[in-house]
Amino acid sequence: MSNTGGDMSNAQLFRQMALLSWLSSQSDQDREILAAMTGVQVARELLSRITGQGRVDVYKRECIQSIAQFVRDKPRASQSELNAEVEKHVLLFAARVKALDSAPIF
Repeated sequence: MSNTGGDMSNAQLFRQMALLSWLSSQSDQDREILAAMTGVQVARELLSRITGQGRVDVYKRECIQSIAQFVRDKPRASQSELNAEVEKHVLLFAARVKALDSAPIF
């Protein structure tokens, strides 16, 4: 879930809302909702850690930003220079993703 301007992600905000509701009412229904939302958040985090998808997304963003920075810094670069720079960053991205296979999960 994405962050839309605050310090919390949407998932965190929903969990906090469920917690507030339960704290206000102490009802079994609100407790069950809070437990379910917490369980979903924990499962989502575990899946992200196991698959490494969060790191892959960071590496992808860094790759794209590096290429974009090269284009901004050298707007008159030749096609071969641009191709070489793109290849360099894509290979770095691929190596970083491959290294995730041997990285500890936690």
